[in-house]
Formats: sequence, structure tokens, C-alpha cells
Amino acid sequence: MNWIKTIADYEGSQPDKFYKTTLFRADHLLLGLNCLEPGQVQKVHDHADQDKFYMVVAGRGRFQVGDEQFEGAEGQIIWAPAGIPHGVSNENNTRLTLLVGIAPAP
Repeated sequence: MNWIKTIADYEGSQPDKFYKTTLFRADHLLLGLNCLEPGQVQKVHDHADQDKFYMVVAGRGRFQVGDEQFEGAEGQIIWAPAGIPHGVSNENNTRLTLLVGIAPAP
């Protein structure tokens, strides 16, 4: 098992939709990386039985959690409790890199 991973080794992009990859997965937690290029969006959605967080590793993003919208910047963590709609868009001109955790794992 690889117990240590470096985020930069897993960053990526796709032209048609945001890039995501799984870093670690167990029954109780999934840790992944989402990369949104300028103009890309993760549509508003929810996880009925799963809590989720986004940690902004690099860039800035426009987040929605419930009815609230706000900007998240590098070093900030955004919390989306189970059942609350959430999503993010990159309205800037640089990549937005997010460490994402979901518990329990999907």
C-alpha cells in the first residue's frame, strides 16, 4: 500500500469536464482530487448519506452550499453536510485544485 501521495503527481485535466481521481478509498472515507480548468463546473448535487469537504489546494473557486454562494481560496476548507446541495465552478483564469473527502465512501 502506498501510504503517502503527493498531490502534484495526481493533478490532471480533461477538455470536456473537470478532472477527478481517487487518492485513497476505504469503507469509511474517500479522498480524491478534483481539478477544474477555467470555465469548468461541478454541477450542484447532493449526497443523501455522505458528508463532504473541499480543501482548496490551489486557485480560487465559486462554491455553492445550500442556498449560499461564496468564493473559496487556497488554504480554505468548504464543508457540505449530507443532504445539502453543493457544487463549485472555476470562474478564474488558472486551474482550481481541490482535495475532496467524502464519508462514508461512496
